[in-house]
This record gives sequence, C-alpha cells and structure tokens, in this order.
Amino acid sequence: MVILYEVHNNLYVNMTNKCPCACTFCLRQTRDEMNNSGSLWLEREPSVDEVKDEFLKFDIDKYNEIVFCGFGEPTERLDDLLEVCRFIKNTYNNKTIRINTNGLSDLIHKKDTTPMFDGLIDIVSISLNTPDKERYLELTRNKFGIDSFDAMLNFAKNVKKHVREVILSTVATTLTTEEEQKCADICASIGVTYRIRPWED
Repeated sequence: MVILYEVHNNLYVNMTNKCPCACTFCLRQTRDEMNNSGSLWLEREPSVDEVKDEFLKFDIDKYNEIVFCGFGEPTERLDDLLEVCRFIKNTYNNKTIRINTNGLSDLIHKKDTTPMFDGLIDIVSISLNTPDKERYLELTRNKFGIDSFDAMLNFAKNVKKHVREVILSTVATTLTTEEEQKCADICASIGVTYRIRPWED
C-alpha cells in the first residue's frame, strides 16, 4: 500500500479512501496515482503505527511540508491523523504540517472539531470550488446536503483561530472572473487566504 508519496518538495500522507463527497472533478475518478506514486487505493486503512513506521523510510528533512491528502478525506480519520501529527511534531523538529480538506470535518464528526487542530496543524487548505451553495452541492455531491456550504465556511472561520494559515481554493479555468471575485470576497469576509490553483487532469 502507498501510505506516503512525494509531490514536488512535499511528502503526502494517504491514510484513508473514505470521503463524504463524490466530486464531479475528483482526480481519483480518472487515475489511480499522483506523480508516479503507485496506486493510492488502499487495501485497508493503515494503523497509526504503520503510518509512523513508514515515516522512518524517508528523509523528512528534505521536504518543505508534510501534507495529509490522499485518495480520501483526511479528517475522516481525525483522531488517528492528529496522533500521527503529534508524532511528526515531536520527531521531526516541529515540521510544517498541512491538511488538504473538503472542510466538512464538523459535519463528519457532528461537533466543532477545530480546537483539535491547535498546536498540531499549521496550514489548512480547503476546497471552496464555487461561491454558490447550490452549485457547491452539485459539484461535490456530498451526503450532507445544502447546508454543507455554510458548514464548510464556518469550519474555515473557526479553524483560523487554531492554525497559522487557512486557504480556500478554487481551480483555474473552472470559474468566471466574476465568480472568482465573489470567492475572493468570501475569503476576505472571514479573514482567510484565497488561492486559485492550477488545473490538473
């Protein structure tokens, strides 16, 4: 199983294939791997100890960030993820940790999960996708329904109290200039960074 894989100058952690979304644009619909990683479809979810053991096979100093992002939503295994984060922080000189997430952690766990990120996660990158809640549901096809958009924004607003940086992102070429401006306005209103990330196919 591919638990850790390299993308550019970062090391990515693939701990689950579970996700409450079935996004129309999800890369896992058209590929099995990223950056020649080998298949990111897991035979089973690795234990926390297995993930820790995998880190020992890599020279962590050469990576800019450790990024929790695989073929699933990382916060589906939030408790285990945070245990791995504690291990990383304690073992690798407070290495920068980022989570790429759909921002639906509070809905997944039915509580405000953002205080759990305190001291363990440095950067949270959330897929905003669109400034419109109806369009958001059409794109993400998530199991939580129309309230998911507001829940995602509320998560972003709350988690910035506990982490160094929060980024909301959309994909280049998928929105009009007007829609991108609306996204920028949303981000400004809650005090987070807006990023337009490159299209990948």
